Amino acid sequence: MLGGIADDFTGATDLATNLVTRGFRTTVTLGVPDGDLDDLRDHDAVVVALKSRTAPVAEAVADSRAALSVLRDLGADRIYDKYCSTFDSTPEGNIGPVADALMSELGVDTTVVVPSFPDNGRTVYQGHLFVGDRLLSDSSMRHHPLTPMRESDVVRLLAPQTTRPVGLVPHAVVRAGADAVRTELATRSGLQVIDAVDTTDLSVVAAATSHLPLVTGGSGLALGMQGPSDAAGARTVAVHRGFRAVLAGSASRTTQAQIAHARPHLTHLMLDAERLVDDRDDVLGQILDCATASWNRDPERPVMIYSVGEPADVATTTRSGHSSAALIEAALAELAVRFVDAGVRQLVVAGGETSGAVLRGLGAGRLRIGPQIAPGVAWAETRSGSIALDVALKSGNFGTTDMFTSAWDVLA
Repeated sequence: MLGGIADDFTGATDLATNLVTRGFRTTVTLGVPDGDLDDLRDHDAVVVALKSRTAPVAEAVADSRAALSVLRDLGADRIYDKYCSTFDSTPEGNIGPVADALMSELGVDTTVVVPSFPDNGRTVYQGHLFVGDRLLSDSSMRHHPLTPMRESDVVRLLAPQTTRPVGLVPHAVVRAGADAVRTELATRSGLQVIDAVDTTDLSVVAAATSHLPLVTGGSGLALGMQGPSDAAGARTVAVHRGFRAVLAGSASRTTQAQIAHARPHLTHLMLDAERLVDDRDDVLGQILDCATASWNRDPERPVMIYSVGEPADVATTTRSGHSSAALIEAALAELAVRFVDAGVRQLVVAGGETSGAVLRGLGAGRLRIGPQIAPGVAWAETRSGSIALDVALKSGNFGTTDMFTSAWDVLA
Protein backbone atom coordinates (compact mmCIF):
# COMPACT_ATOMS: atom_id res chain seq x y z
CA MET A 1 0.00 0.00 0.00
CA LEU A 2 1.03 3.58 -0.72
CA GLY A 3 0.16 6.02 2.06
CA GLY A 4 -0.41 9.68 1.29
CA ILE A 5 -0.39 12.59 3.73
CA ALA A 6 -1.83 15.78 2.23
CA ASP A 7 -1.84 19.24 3.80
CA ASP A 8 -5.38 20.13 2.71
CA PHE A 9 -8.53 18.47 1.37
CA THR A 10 -8.28 19.48 -2.29
CA GLY A 11 -4.59 18.56 -2.22
CA ALA A 12 -5.58 15.09 -1.04
CA THR A 13 -8.09 14.60 -3.85
CA ASP A 14 -5.56 16.06 -6.31
CA LEU A 15 -3.03 13.37 -5.32
CA ALA A 16 -5.68 10.66 -5.22
CA THR A 17 -6.93 11.62 -8.68
CA ASN A 18 -3.46 11.18 -10.16
CA LEU A 19 -2.96 7.88 -8.35
CA VAL A 20 -6.26 6.56 -9.71
CA THR A 21 -5.25 7.44 -13.27
CA ARG A 22 -2.14 5.29 -12.74
CA GLY A 23 -4.06 2.26 -11.51
CA PHE A 24 -4.19 2.73 -7.72
CA ARG A 25 -7.57 1.96 -6.13
CA THR A 26 -7.63 4.97 -3.84
CA THR A 27 -9.64 6.31 -0.91
CA VAL A 28 -9.21 9.65 0.83
CA THR A 29 -9.92 9.92 4.55
CA LEU A 30 -10.92 13.34 5.83
CA GLY A 31 -8.67 13.75 8.81
CA VAL A 32 -6.74 10.99 10.55
CA PRO A 33 -9.05 7.93 10.52
CA ASP A 34 -9.90 6.05 13.67
CA GLY A 35 -12.16 3.20 14.69
CA ASP A 36 -12.61 0.21 12.37
CA LEU A 37 -10.21 0.59 9.43
CA ASP A 38 -10.71 -2.83 7.85
CA ASP A 39 -12.50 -1.31 4.82
CA LEU A 40 -9.27 0.51 3.93
CA ARG A 41 -6.99 -2.51 3.90
CA ASP A 42 -7.91 -3.71 0.41
CA HIS A 43 -6.92 -0.42 -1.26
CA ASP A 44 -3.76 0.22 -3.25
CA ALA A 45 -3.47 3.72 -1.79
CA VAL A 46 -4.96 5.60 1.16
CA VAL A 47 -4.53 9.38 1.35
CA VAL A 48 -5.11 11.20 4.64
CA ALA A 49 -6.41 14.74 4.13
CA LEU A 50 -5.23 17.10 6.85
CA LYS A 51 -5.85 20.82 7.34
CA SER A 52 -2.24 21.64 8.02
CA ARG A 53 -1.05 23.92 5.22
CA THR A 54 -1.37 27.09 7.26
CA ALA A 55 -1.71 25.53 10.72
CA PRO A 56 0.87 26.28 13.43
CA VAL A 57 4.03 24.25 12.83
CA ALA A 58 3.65 22.11 15.95
CA GLU A 59 0.07 21.23 15.01
CA ALA A 60 1.00 20.39 11.41
CA VAL A 61 3.83 18.13 12.57
CA ALA A 62 1.69 16.38 15.19
CA ASP A 63 -1.14 15.74 12.72
CA SER A 64 1.29 14.44 10.11
CA ARG A 65 2.88 12.07 12.61
CA ALA A 66 -0.56 10.80 13.61
CA ALA A 67 -1.45 10.19 9.95
CA LEU A 68 1.83 8.35 9.42
CA SER A 69 1.16 6.09 12.39
CA VAL A 70 -2.26 5.04 11.05
CA LEU A 71 -0.95 4.51 7.52
CA ARG A 72 1.84 2.27 8.80
CA ASP A 73 -0.68 0.29 10.85
CA LEU A 74 -2.69 -0.21 7.64
CA GLY A 75 0.38 -1.67 5.97
CA ALA A 76 1.65 1.27 3.95
CA ASP A 77 5.29 0.61 3.08
CA ARG A 78 5.80 3.85 1.16
CA ILE A 79 4.74 7.36 2.18
CA TYR A 80 3.95 10.30 -0.11
CA ASP A 81 4.09 13.67 1.68
CA LYS A 82 1.92 15.90 -0.54
CA TYR A 83 1.94 19.71 -0.49
CA CYS A 84 0.86 22.33 -2.99
CA SER A 85 2.65 22.45 -6.36
CA THR A 86 3.21 26.17 -5.79
CA PHE A 87 5.06 25.29 -2.57
CA ASP A 88 2.71 27.41 -0.45
CA SER A 89 4.43 28.04 2.84
CA THR A 90 5.74 30.68 5.16
CA PRO A 91 9.52 30.79 5.85
CA GLU A 92 8.87 29.02 9.16
CA GLY A 93 7.13 26.02 7.56
CA ASN A 94 5.20 23.84 7.28
CA ILE A 95 6.75 21.92 4.41
CA GLY A 96 10.21 21.56 5.91
CA PRO A 97 9.21 20.70 9.49
CA VAL A 98 6.71 18.07 8.33
CA ALA A 99 9.28 16.47 6.01
CA ASP A 100 11.86 16.49 8.84
CA ALA A 101 9.40 14.80 11.21
CA LEU A 102 8.42 12.11 8.71
CA MET A 103 12.06 11.40 7.88
CA SER A 104 12.85 11.01 11.58
CA GLU A 105 9.87 8.72 12.19
CA LEU A 106 10.79 6.55 9.18
CA GLY A 107 14.51 6.60 9.93
CA VAL A 108 15.54 7.85 6.49
CA ASP A 109 18.42 10.18 5.70
CA THR A 110 17.43 11.25 2.18
CA THR A 111 14.24 12.14 0.38
CA VAL A 112 13.21 14.16 -2.64
CA VAL A 113 11.30 17.40 -3.15
CA VAL A 114 9.28 17.36 -6.40
CA PRO A 115 6.74 20.21 -6.67
CA SER A 116 6.39 19.86 -10.47
CA PHE A 117 2.97 19.18 -11.99
CA PRO A 118 3.47 20.04 -15.69
CA ASP A 119 -0.13 19.19 -16.65
CA ASN A 120 -1.19 22.14 -14.50
CA GLY A 121 1.68 24.41 -15.53
CA ARG A 122 3.95 23.84 -12.51
CA THR A 123 7.54 23.02 -13.45
CA VAL A 124 10.95 23.21 -11.80
CA TYR A 125 14.07 24.04 -13.80
CA GLN A 126 17.48 24.67 -12.22
CA GLY A 127 15.67 24.67 -8.92
CA HIS A 128 13.32 27.50 -9.89
CA LEU A 129 9.58 26.95 -9.71
CA PHE A 130 7.51 28.21 -12.64
CA VAL A 131 3.75 28.74 -12.87
CA GLY A 132 3.08 28.53 -16.58
CA ASP A 133 5.76 30.62 -18.22
CA ARG A 134 6.34 32.85 -15.19
CA LEU A 135 8.50 32.42 -12.14
CA LEU A 136 6.50 31.69 -9.00
CA SER A 137 7.59 35.06 -7.60
CA ASP A 138 6.07 36.81 -10.63
CA SER A 139 2.81 34.84 -10.60
CA SER A 140 -0.46 35.65 -8.86
CA MET A 141 0.84 33.60 -5.90
CA ARG A 142 2.98 36.63 -5.05
CA HIS A 143 -0.17 38.20 -3.61
CA HIS A 144 -1.59 35.17 -1.77
CA PRO A 145 -3.19 36.50 1.45
CA LEU A 146 -1.82 33.72 3.70
CA THR A 147 1.34 32.46 1.98
CA PRO A 148 2.65 35.13 -0.41
CA MET A 149 5.32 33.50 -2.59
CA ARG A 150 8.00 36.08 -3.40
CA GLU A 151 10.87 33.63 -4.01
CA SER A 152 11.07 31.09 -6.86
CA ASP A 153 14.21 29.15 -5.90
CA VAL A 154 12.89 26.05 -4.13
CA VAL A 155 16.23 25.40 -2.42
CA ARG A 156 16.16 28.90 -0.94
CA LEU A 157 12.51 28.52 0.05
CA LEU A 158 13.12 25.24 1.82
CA ALA A 159 16.49 25.85 3.49
CA PRO A 160 15.16 28.07 6.35
CA GLN A 161 12.49 25.46 7.15
CA THR A 162 14.71 22.45 7.83
CA THR A 163 17.74 21.45 9.87
CA ARG A 164 18.83 19.05 7.11
CA PRO A 165 20.92 19.75 3.99
CA VAL A 166 18.97 20.96 0.96
CA GLY A 167 20.37 20.23 -2.50
CA LEU A 168 19.41 20.22 -6.17
CA VAL A 169 19.42 17.41 -8.72
CA PRO A 170 19.51 19.44 -11.95
CA HIS A 171 17.67 18.76 -15.17
CA ALA A 172 20.78 17.44 -16.94
CA VAL A 173 20.93 14.54 -14.46
CA VAL A 174 17.20 13.84 -14.84
CA ARG A 175 17.55 13.69 -18.63
CA ALA A 176 20.39 11.19 -18.20
CA GLY A 177 17.83 8.72 -16.84
CA ALA A 178 16.59 6.99 -13.70
CA ASP A 179 19.89 5.23 -12.98
CA ALA A 180 21.74 8.55 -13.07
CA VAL A 181 19.24 10.14 -10.66
CA ARG A 182 19.36 7.16 -8.30
CA THR A 183 23.17 7.18 -8.30
CA GLU A 184 23.19 10.92 -7.57
CA LEU A 185 20.77 10.52 -4.68
CA ALA A 186 22.89 7.73 -3.20
CA THR A 187 25.71 10.22 -2.67
CA ARG A 188 23.53 12.75 -0.83
CA SER A 189 21.55 13.22 2.35
CA GLY A 190 18.78 15.56 3.38
CA LEU A 191 16.11 17.05 1.14
CA GLN A 192 16.94 16.99 -2.58
CA VAL A 193 14.97 19.22 -4.95
CA ILE A 194 14.66 17.59 -8.38
CA ASP A 195 14.08 19.42 -11.65
CA ALA A 196 11.15 18.24 -13.79
CA VAL A 197 9.67 20.08 -16.76
CA ASP A 198 7.39 17.44 -18.31
CA THR A 199 5.72 14.12 -17.51
CA THR A 200 8.65 12.20 -19.00
CA ASP A 201 10.85 13.75 -16.32
CA LEU A 202 8.32 12.72 -13.67
CA SER A 203 8.45 9.12 -14.90
CA VAL A 204 12.23 9.19 -14.60
CA VAL A 205 12.07 10.60 -11.07
CA ALA A 206 9.40 8.09 -10.02
CA ALA A 207 11.51 5.19 -11.27
CA ALA A 208 14.64 6.58 -9.60
CA THR A 209 12.90 6.99 -6.24
CA SER A 210 10.81 3.80 -6.17
CA HIS A 211 13.08 2.40 -3.44
CA LEU A 212 12.66 5.37 -1.10
CA PRO A 213 10.33 4.90 1.90
CA LEU A 214 9.38 8.59 1.65
CA VAL A 215 8.88 11.01 -1.22
CA THR A 216 7.59 14.59 -0.99
CA GLY A 217 6.09 16.86 -3.58
CA GLY A 218 3.03 18.07 -5.39
CA SER A 219 0.72 15.50 -6.92
CA GLY A 220 2.55 15.41 -10.27
CA LEU A 221 5.06 12.76 -9.18
CA ALA A 222 2.17 10.27 -8.88
CA LEU A 223 1.74 10.46 -12.66
CA GLY A 224 5.09 8.75 -13.03
CA MET A 225 4.15 5.86 -10.75
CA GLN A 226 2.53 2.59 -11.78
CA GLY A 227 -0.22 1.08 -9.67
CA PRO A 228 -1.10 -2.61 -9.39
CA SER A 229 -4.68 -2.31 -10.70
CA ASP A 230 -6.34 -1.69 -14.03
CA ALA A 231 -6.61 2.10 -14.43
CA ALA A 232 -10.16 1.99 -15.82
CA GLY A 233 -11.36 -0.24 -12.99
CA ALA A 234 -9.71 1.97 -10.39
CA ARG A 235 -11.85 4.94 -11.55
CA THR A 236 -15.23 3.26 -11.04
CA VAL A 237 -17.73 4.88 -8.65
CA ALA A 238 -21.51 4.87 -8.44
CA VAL A 239 -23.40 7.77 -10.01
CA HIS A 240 -26.04 9.28 -7.71
CA ARG A 241 -28.91 11.06 -9.46
CA GLY A 242 -30.33 14.26 -8.04
CA PHE A 243 -30.01 18.01 -8.21
CA ARG A 244 -26.66 19.64 -8.97
CA ALA A 245 -24.85 22.55 -7.34
CA VAL A 246 -21.55 24.45 -7.43
CA LEU A 247 -20.21 26.05 -4.24
CA ALA A 248 -17.25 28.31 -5.02
CA GLY A 249 -15.43 29.93 -2.15
CA SER A 250 -12.11 30.40 -3.94
CA ALA A 251 -10.95 33.88 -4.92
CA SER A 252 -8.37 32.62 -7.44
CA ARG A 253 -8.27 34.03 -10.95
CA THR A 254 -8.88 30.58 -12.39
CA THR A 255 -12.07 30.17 -10.37
CA GLN A 256 -13.16 33.70 -11.30
CA ALA A 257 -12.81 32.75 -14.98
CA GLN A 258 -14.80 29.54 -14.38
CA ILE A 259 -17.56 31.53 -12.69
CA ALA A 260 -17.66 34.07 -15.52
CA HIS A 261 -17.98 31.27 -18.06
CA ALA A 262 -20.73 29.51 -16.08
CA ARG A 263 -22.96 32.51 -15.29
CA PRO A 264 -24.81 32.53 -18.65
CA HIS A 265 -25.55 28.81 -18.29
CA LEU A 266 -26.29 28.20 -14.60
CA THR A 267 -28.64 29.70 -12.07
CA HIS A 268 -26.24 31.76 -9.96
CA LEU A 269 -26.14 33.83 -6.81
CA MET A 270 -23.24 35.67 -5.18
CA LEU A 271 -22.73 35.54 -1.41
CA ASP A 272 -22.26 38.94 0.21
CA ALA A 273 -20.04 38.66 3.31
CA GLU A 274 -21.34 42.01 4.60
CA ARG A 275 -24.93 40.72 4.64
CA LEU A 276 -23.87 37.51 6.35
CA VAL A 277 -22.77 39.47 9.43
CA ASP A 278 -26.29 40.55 10.44
CA ASP A 279 -28.72 38.70 8.13
CA ARG A 280 -27.16 35.26 7.77
CA ASP A 281 -30.34 33.19 8.22
CA ASP A 282 -32.32 35.39 5.84
CA VAL A 283 -29.55 35.29 3.21
CA LEU A 284 -29.23 31.50 3.33
CA GLY A 285 -33.01 31.06 3.32
CA GLN A 286 -33.37 33.28 0.25
CA ILE A 287 -30.63 31.37 -1.56
CA LEU A 288 -32.27 28.02 -0.80
CA ASP A 289 -35.66 29.33 -1.99
CA CYS A 290 -34.11 30.58 -5.25
CA ALA A 291 -32.20 27.32 -5.78
CA THR A 292 -35.29 25.19 -5.10
CA ALA A 293 -37.33 27.21 -7.57
CA SER A 294 -34.62 26.71 -10.20
CA TRP A 295 -34.47 22.95 -9.66
CA ASN A 296 -38.29 22.73 -9.82
CA ARG A 297 -38.19 24.47 -13.21
CA ASP A 298 -35.26 22.46 -14.55
CA PRO A 299 -33.95 19.58 -12.41
CA GLU A 300 -30.89 19.16 -14.64
CA ARG A 301 -29.70 22.76 -14.37
CA PRO A 302 -27.00 23.26 -11.71
CA VAL A 303 -27.19 26.13 -9.24
CA MET A 304 -23.94 28.03 -8.59
CA ILE A 305 -23.23 29.95 -5.40
CA TYR A 306 -19.99 31.92 -5.34
CA SER A 307 -18.17 34.53 -3.29
CA VAL A 308 -15.84 36.26 -5.77
CA GLY A 309 -16.84 36.95 -9.35
CA GLU A 310 -14.13 39.45 -10.23
CA PRO A 311 -11.06 41.01 -8.59
CA ALA A 312 -13.05 43.91 -7.16
CA ASP A 313 -15.07 41.46 -5.05
CA VAL A 314 -12.04 40.31 -3.04
CA ALA A 315 -12.14 41.50 0.58
CA THR A 316 -10.34 40.00 3.56
CA THR A 317 -12.57 41.57 6.22
CA THR A 318 -16.01 43.12 6.45
CA ARG A 319 -16.52 46.72 7.51
CA SER A 320 -17.18 45.47 11.04
CA GLY A 321 -13.89 43.57 11.13
CA HIS A 322 -15.15 40.01 10.62
CA SER A 323 -13.13 37.62 8.46
CA SER A 324 -14.81 37.45 5.07
CA ALA A 325 -13.29 34.03 4.35
CA ALA A 326 -14.58 32.54 7.60
CA LEU A 327 -18.08 33.91 7.00
CA ILE A 328 -18.14 32.57 3.44
CA GLU A 329 -16.81 29.13 4.38
CA ALA A 330 -19.36 28.72 7.18
CA ALA A 331 -22.19 29.87 4.92
CA LEU A 332 -21.23 27.52 2.09
CA ALA A 333 -20.91 24.61 4.53
CA GLU A 334 -24.43 25.24 5.83
CA LEU A 335 -25.76 25.67 2.29
CA ALA A 336 -24.26 22.30 1.37
CA VAL A 337 -26.23 20.65 4.17
CA ARG A 338 -29.45 22.45 3.17
CA PHE A 339 -28.89 21.61 -0.50
CA VAL A 340 -28.39 17.91 0.23
CA ASP A 341 -31.56 17.91 2.33
CA ALA A 342 -33.31 19.48 -0.68
CA GLY A 343 -32.16 16.69 -3.01
CA VAL A 344 -28.70 17.68 -4.30
CA ARG A 345 -26.66 14.57 -5.07
CA GLN A 346 -23.90 15.98 -7.31
CA LEU A 347 -21.79 18.78 -5.87
CA VAL A 348 -18.74 20.67 -7.15
CA VAL A 349 -16.78 22.63 -4.53
CA ALA A 350 -14.05 25.15 -5.40
CA GLY A 351 -11.33 26.13 -2.95
CA GLY A 352 -9.27 24.15 -0.46
CA GLU A 353 -10.59 25.78 2.70
CA THR A 354 -14.13 25.78 1.32
CA SER A 355 -13.90 22.08 0.49
CA GLY A 356 -12.79 21.29 4.02
CA ALA A 357 -15.62 23.33 5.53
CA VAL A 358 -18.23 21.75 3.25
CA LEU A 359 -17.11 18.17 3.92
CA ARG A 360 -16.99 18.76 7.67
CA GLY A 361 -20.46 20.29 7.49
CA LEU A 362 -21.76 17.25 5.64
CA GLY A 363 -20.08 14.90 8.10
CA ALA A 364 -18.28 13.13 5.28
CA GLY A 365 -15.45 10.86 6.40
CA ARG A 366 -14.20 9.09 3.28
CA LEU A 367 -13.96 9.79 -0.44
CA ARG A 368 -13.65 7.00 -2.99
CA ILE A 369 -11.99 8.63 -5.97
CA GLY A 370 -13.55 8.16 -9.40
CA PRO A 371 -13.27 9.59 -12.93
CA GLN A 372 -11.03 12.56 -13.65
CA ILE A 373 -12.59 15.87 -14.68
CA ALA A 374 -9.33 17.77 -15.22
CA PRO A 375 -5.72 17.31 -14.12
CA GLY A 376 -5.82 17.02 -10.33
CA VAL A 377 -9.65 17.10 -10.13
CA ALA A 378 -11.98 14.09 -10.06
CA TRP A 379 -15.43 13.01 -9.01
CA ALA A 380 -15.56 11.07 -5.77
CA GLU A 381 -18.23 9.13 -3.93
CA THR A 382 -18.96 9.94 -0.29
CA ARG A 383 -21.77 9.90 2.24
CA SER A 384 -23.52 12.50 4.35
CA GLY A 385 -25.18 10.38 7.00
CA SER A 386 -27.24 7.83 5.08
CA ILE A 387 -27.18 9.83 1.82
CA ALA A 388 -24.72 8.89 -0.92
CA LEU A 389 -23.29 11.77 -2.96
CA ASP A 390 -20.93 12.47 -5.84
CA VAL A 391 -18.60 15.37 -5.04
CA ALA A 392 -15.76 17.05 -6.90
CA LEU A 393 -13.30 19.13 -4.89
CA LYS A 394 -11.00 21.46 -6.78
CA SER A 395 -8.12 23.65 -5.78
CA GLY A 396 -8.86 27.26 -6.69
CA ASN A 397 -6.25 27.30 -9.44
CA PHE A 398 -7.22 23.96 -11.05
CA GLY A 399 -9.66 23.01 -13.78
CA THR A 400 -10.60 24.15 -17.27
CA THR A 401 -12.55 27.36 -17.80
CA ASP A 402 -15.73 25.41 -18.60
CA MET A 403 -15.42 23.08 -15.61
CA PHE A 404 -18.59 24.23 -13.81
CA THR A 405 -20.66 23.50 -16.92
CA SER A 406 -18.87 20.40 -18.23
CA ALA A 407 -17.99 18.45 -15.05
CA TRP A 408 -21.42 16.81 -15.01
CA ASP A 409 -20.82 15.16 -18.39
CA VAL A 410 -18.09 13.00 -16.86
CA LEU A 411 -20.72 11.30 -14.67
CA ALA A 412 -23.20 10.82 -17.53
